[in-house]
Amino acid sequence: MSAHAVLLPARTPRSAFGKLLQSETKVAWRVPLGLALGVAVPILVLVVFGLIPAMNKPAKSLGGLTYFGVYYPILIGFVIAILSLISLPTHLATYRQQGILRRMSATPVPPAWMLAAQVIINLALAVVALAILIVSATAGFGVGAPGSPGGFTVALILTIAAMFAIGLWISAVARTAGSAGAIGQLFLYPLLFFAGVWFPQERMPPVLQHISEWSPLGASVRALQDSMQGTFPSAASLLILAGWAVLFGFLAVRFFRWE
Repeated sequence: MSAHAVLLPARTPRSAFGKLLQSETKVAWRVPLGLALGVAVPILVLVVFGLIPAMNKPAKSLGGLTYFGVYYPILIGFVIAILSLISLPTHLATYRQQGILRRMSATPVPPAWMLAAQVIINLALAVVALAILIVSATAGFGVGAPGSPGGFTVALILTIAAMFAIGLWISAVARTAGSAGAIGQLFLYPLLFFAGVWFPQERMPPVLQHISEWSPLGASVRALQDSMQGTFPSAASLLILAGWAVLFGFLAVRFFRWE
């Protein structure tokens, strides 16, 4: 039997995926975990930081950058991290815990469609949140457009790929919503630390800076900052992001179970 036949049985109308996606979108709207944490919180932080005068003054300890400029790419990483590590795995683990995925396997609709629908919904939320962040920072707070638009785009795509791969791996190994949330948080807080949320990378000790460079969000922030300043991101940062995406993408496929 071909992979196409497994994912899309002949008796399953293609329009069924659209209906499933519509249904899952309504669920996401009624339980707006990703909408609240992944969209509202970073936008609120952006506005607060933008209105604090001290955040917009160049700091010698940051190499002449402003705190607002430093935290701007960190907020971008924050959006992607919340949606990929908390929202995505929690919903899928809930469906596994409630037996929804198991029941779907007995219908003409492939369970893989549920996975695809959740990925699409969280990607859409990420696009909306990132668009609002970028437009708000550029139009409302004077943050210049990326000096290297191509580098910025590549870094953003690889960041999404890496973080969503980790989120799918959490979805694969977590059997309940509680365990998905716990594993997600075990990843979230250390990754946010190395991204510079509590302590900017520029002010970290050398050892922590080196660890940060190898973490997905640390590499992402470095690549986004480089592209904002007009430099195409280093090959090292992009390869690190690609490596995380490939590794956890493979692990997600290898260990994913519908029940």
